[in-house]
Amino acid sequence: MSMKAFKKNRLSILANVTRRAAALVSVLALLSSTFLTGASAQQKQAHKQRLDEDQLILHVLNRLGFGARPGDVERVRALGIENYIKQQLNPAGIADEVVEAKTRNLPVLSMTTAELYAKYPNPGLLLRQLQRQGQLPADLSETYENRKGGNAAPPNASNQMMPKEGEAGKNEDGEMRDEDRAAYRRVIRDYYIKNNLRPPQQLVQELQASRILRAVYSERQLQEVMVDFWTNHFNIFAGKGVDRWLLVSYDRDAIRPNTFGKFRDLLLATAQSPAMLFYLDNFQSVSPDAPQGANRMNRRMQQGQQRGGLNDMGGRRRQERRALGASQEMRRPDGEMIKEDMPERAQQQRVKRGINENYARELMELHTLGVDGGYTQKDVQEVARCFTGWTIFDPRGVSSRVAPQMADNAGKFYFNPRLHDDGEKTVLGQKIPAGGGIKDGLVVLEILSKHPATAKFIATKLATKFVSDTPSNALVERIAAAYTRSDGNIRETLRAIFTAPEFIAPDTYRAKIKTPFELAVSAIRTLGGETNGGPSFHQWIARMGEPIYGYQAPTGYPDTAQDWVNTGALLERLNFGLALANNRIPGTRVNLARFAADEKSAAADKAQTMERFLAIILQSEVSQKTKETLLKQVNAPLPEAVAKSEPMSAMDDDEDYTAAPQRRRREMARANFNAGETSELVKIVGLILGSPEFQRQ
Repeated sequence: MSMKAFKKNRLSILANVTRRAAALVSVLALLSSTFLTGASAQQKQAHKQRLDEDQLILHVLNRLGFGARPGDVERVRALGIENYIKQQLNPAGIADEVVEAKTRNLPVLSMTTAELYAKYPNPGLLLRQLQRQGQLPADLSETYENRKGGNAAPPNASNQMMPKEGEAGKNEDGEMRDEDRAAYRRVIRDYYIKNNLRPPQQLVQELQASRILRAVYSERQLQEVMVDFWTNHFNIFAGKGVDRWLLVSYDRDAIRPNTFGKFRDLLLATAQSPAMLFYLDNFQSVSPDAPQGANRMNRRMQQGQQRGGLNDMGGRRRQERRALGASQEMRRPDGEMIKEDMPERAQQQRVKRGINENYARELMELHTLGVDGGYTQKDVQEVARCFTGWTIFDPRGVSSRVAPQMADNAGKFYFNPRLHDDGEKTVLGQKIPAGGGIKDGLVVLEILSKHPATAKFIATKLATKFVSDTPSNALVERIAAAYTRSDGNIRETLRAIFTAPEFIAPDTYRAKIKTPFELAVSAIRTLGGETNGGPSFHQWIARMGEPIYGYQAPTGYPDTAQDWVNTGALLERLNFGLALANNRIPGTRVNLARFAADEKSAAADKAQTMERFLAIILQSEVSQKTKETLLKQVNAPLPEAVAKSEPMSAMDDDEDYTAAPQRRRREMARANFNAGETSELVKIVGLILGSPEFQRQ
């Protein structure tokens, strides 16, 4: 290339960068006005004494669901708003054939935890078990031994494939050679395919897909909203250890059956859920006075020789003594490993171990009373004592391969009386007599579910979810009274919200900011689109900041505007809208032509096209400032959509050994809406989806 051509090319690149930078500034100016523009529109609504019928219907569809599909407003108008709300509060009476058909292709939803351990085994655990049993295939055995010879450990629970320091097979930079790592993964992949096994990553992906599909297609919209609400209230991070295997049961058996029932039943279901026990470490909570052997699985089971199950009377007592699982490590309160070769018999029998307070603390602070609920550190300690012995049988699924006759019990809740602190406790001033066993925990849940602080805490969170980021004290008190009056009946508590004047007040209309999950689902529904809910669609939700089951802290995702509005997040929301409108999300499709009567005339008259889609997407309720900015932006270049390959590395740490190597990169390339030409129609729809008004509900 000549110097002249080089300079010309460089100037062209700089000009393109300048244009895109200007576009980015313009878009960010639009997005940063989300609150100012939205507040102005909200103030206009506040001057109205009441919402009109269509606004009420849209308000209900947005708050009790994930937005209106084409034709939903007319259907609710024909049914009546009150009848629609009553129907949504009783989801069992709503037929949902479409969702049932779409989730039928997600096999994990109907599998037990033991079946999931067997079908989606952890690679590292699988290799260790096969090697101990002498069943490791020759090619895999050679690779495995080579890694061991280099002082490398097999892949761990997080599937970190990088070898340890000093391992053979490293390059000059001290990293494992790409060819060696690729060969290792290839051998594992071949073993998985040959034995009809699936990588653990796909397990979480199917669960995420089920959440998306149900939110998009379910007629039981309020139930899906409440599933999302309770899943955040009782948050669990899928990236922690074996929780990815336990979350299927958590969603199916703990959350979904209890979304509208008594709060104490939901509280109990989550307390006994292996996913929660593992996430907050309660499965390791042991009375300091418990015999050391009480937490070890029978060694004969490790050798595959155990006879009978949990109900086998001859071996039940021995099984109970070691029911926490062969792979569970016991630690002192200070984290030091408990050694099995301690010389003194007394030390072997009575080793001081800690009572884990994690679950007890979060149970009161996040699940029931709230941070200002009137409990003390002493209450936390006493509650933790009550839940000792609430554990998991074979928490890591070891028995599924070393003792198949016991495999059905893997990953199930199990109360081990030998681990329980059976002394007297006092919780919030109420004495719990000694010798109660598992009843100690049940009594605590009863105390907490009936406590006035719990009523207020739950009322506040529900009011924040359905009414306003800053609900009034008067509203919270009425909702709390409904909770108390109905003995914690969630359905009746919700009814009190939906019949409150504040719920339908003009100043609540479009006053809440959608979470990324709500935004993505509502966009599909608004355009009547189709999706398989797969990883490509979920990745956009993650890019916008809300990977499903990806929040590490027990608080769960927040539900107020201040937590979701920042420059980076809002730009990703715009990117999503453009990618969706341009059909750049694999497995997801929208047909904009169904809304455009004459595409040629639409292209010729941008203002007319803009008006048409503002009516379809926003019912024409948009500020003049937003409209002018959108029209101006149609003629400008789009900001670059940066495709992030790892939006949630803490969870996305499993290799999909059965996937084609280039597939993910191809899908990410398709997700970039700047990869090809973008029609004006697509730009108009994408920009409206990214507008301040569509961010609101």
